[in-house]
Amino acid sequence: MALTTILSTITASFLASFVEVVEAFTIVLAVGITQSWRAALTGTALALALLTVLVLLFGPLLTSVPLVLLQFIIGSLLILFGMRWLRKAILRSIGVLALRDEAKNFAKETAELERHKQDRRADYLAGLAAFKAVLLEGTEVVFIVIAVGSTHGLTLYAGVGALVAFLLVLLIGLIVHKPLSRVPENGLKYAVGLMLTSFGIFWTGEGLGTDWPGGDLSLLVIFAVVTATALALTQLLRADRASVRQGLTP
Repeated sequence: MALTTILSTITASFLASFVEVVEAFTIVLAVGITQSWRAALTGTALALALLTVLVLLFGPLLTSVPLVLLQFIIGSLLILFGMRWLRKAILRSIGVLALRDEAKNFAKETAELERHKQDRRADYLAGLAAFKAVLLEGTEVVFIVIAVGSTHGLTLYAGVGALVAFLLVLLIGLIVHKPLSRVPENGLKYAVGLMLTSFGIFWTGEGLGTDWPGGDLSLLVIFAVVTATALALTQLLRADRASVRQGLTP
């Protein structure tokens, strides 16, 4: 197995997982500070337990699927998944969509929890908020790990990337004890979108029987082409948006 494939698998899994973990961490932190750490940790633990069960149930099923079919299905899903991330990142970078602000999201979640603080079900609602956040973001992490790692038997490496992202976010969170608002999330999503789209193109091609020149090294060429296309599109849309604004200016 080429070192390029292993490193790209770990990197894609790490970056994607880092973004998702930051989003979940923001809500769990709000629950812990506003309501109780017991509710926050209980909700988080239950979500992680459910995610573990899902991995144990569905992970082994992939081994029964023919590799070529698996590459085509997962490759197609990764293209759709990656392009969704890339689309949002491009729209945010040109100002069509607002940049995600973890500090703002933290304040919003905290205000909502404060509103329910006197409710007798406060602990339950707070724990449910943490559970939903971890489960939703964790499901995306599980999908990324399985999708990125399964087609070449690199699930372990993809899992390592996700685990390192989880531990890094946890460590930073414990140190700064506040939302990770300084993380350049849109830049990370842009990079992840490029990587997942590139993986998707490569594996869809393999599923269709494409003999890529240079084998796994062709991933670098695909990534370069996808990146150049995305950057050119971003600049084109930014210029078009600027011209529209100038046309509307009296």
